[in-house]
Amino acid sequence: MSDERSVDVDALGLGLGPLRLEDLVDREAMRGMVGSIEQVFGMPVRIVSNSGVSLASSSREAPLCAMINEEPAGRRACGAIVSEVKRLRVTSSEGTTHGCFTGARYRVVPIEYEGGTIGRAILGPYLPPAAESVPDTLLAIEGVDPARAAELLPHMARATEATAETVAKHLVAVLDVILWSGHKALLTSKMHIASIRESYRELSEKNAALEQAYERQQELDKLKSNFLATISHELRTPLTSILGYSEMLVGGIAGELTGPQLDFVQIIHSKSDQLLKLIMSLLDLSKLESGTVMMRRSDVAIGAVLAEAASTVAPVATKKGVTLTVDAPADLPLVLGDPERLRQVFVNLGENAIKFTPTGGTVQMVARQMATEVDGGGDEPGMVLLAPLRQMVEVRVTDTGIGIPAAERDKVFDPFYQVDQSSTREHGGTGLGLSIVKRLVEAHHGTVHIEGHEPTGAVFVVRLPASRPSSPPSHGAISVRFA
Repeated sequence: MSDERSVDVDALGLGLGPLRLEDLVDREAMRGMVGSIEQVFGMPVRIVSNSGVSLASSSREAPLCAMINEEPAGRRACGAIVSEVKRLRVTSSEGTTHGCFTGARYRVVPIEYEGGTIGRAILGPYLPPAAESVPDTLLAIEGVDPARAAELLPHMARATEATAETVAKHLVAVLDVILWSGHKALLTSKMHIASIRESYRELSEKNAALEQAYERQQELDKLKSNFLATISHELRTPLTSILGYSEMLVGGIAGELTGPQLDFVQIIHSKSDQLLKLIMSLLDLSKLESGTVMMRRSDVAIGAVLAEAASTVAPVATKKGVTLTVDAPADLPLVLGDPERLRQVFVNLGENAIKFTPTGGTVQMVARQMATEVDGGGDEPGMVLLAPLRQMVEVRVTDTGIGIPAAERDKVFDPFYQVDQSSTREHGGTGLGLSIVKRLVEAHHGTVHIEGHEPTGAVFVVRLPASRPSSPPSHGAISVRFA
């Protein structure tokens, strides 16, 4: 026995809910199947879902039925029969039979799947083989022509009950295969959708967590910058006093010092000076990160800036036995920038190069003019030729030191980062110099990157835009050598 309850299959928790026949079958495929059964057995077939939706039906109407539907009374009678057949309660998987006023019959079989009924297949109308005359029930319909009805009656499909039962069983068997395939495809589709939804949910949760982490990171960065600025400012005041008093002691203002005493005071002064430079670097970094650093822009001659920066670091190079040279041609254009900040850039780069260059090595600062394409030239092939060129001044700070591995070249511009972070590293420093260099260069709308130098060493490449497209030469040629 079967009933017409809905099939509730919540497969793998995918939320499929009640299965519907229209969800499991392809209507075009169903129409093809119905057409093939009609062609083979000569029997009309209609597939209807539990909700009353007609999914497939025979492509042609029986001539007798067409004649009856020409009359209003006939259409009403036919509509009533069709409604009765659709609403017919089927209590057996074998199906049931329902008669028609034309003497024809309908065979109705349930379409079952997963233990429940999800639709029905209707075979007919078809006449028993022995039917020869027009029944009175048909002649009672107003407007029906008896002679024409008798003429069309032999053209109705005919089948015995055994044949109708065989066709019904064949139809159910074919539908079982179609439903299984459709259910498999439906499950696959639902699983794919569920997988996408789960992935989307996980991605949304991760995005939310990342946003919170990013906001927290921004808050921590702000707190860190404020802390560095505050503590650096508080440390600078007493340190300035220490430097002042140590200078006075060295000068003998408080009395003549003995040899060891003078050495100790000079060490105090030297270390205090180092600490002051560190504090100033922390203050510069915090101002650059917060965007409060002051820039006094003017037309700057890069050659003069390089010469001044080289003279600042020359004592360190001479003491270490490193040759320092500066080369800047006379036709370099001017650069719009803060001369003091640019000097700080090349002092930091020069000190960094000297620190990592062994005795007998060389450090070079070479300035050249170059042109680059302005961004926004377009993606069209021909637009590249029409893109305007921007005049740039490139400064290459080259050393013959230990070099920087390619994997570390982007990281060295991060604050406090050092390639050798072991506690026993040979070279000291705070890891702030290059970070300040990068921020100062970018504040001048320039770029800085690192290239390898064969066979040893590294090349820091700074590019700064010229102040005007046709800047006049900035100075005479500069060629300086400190050895």
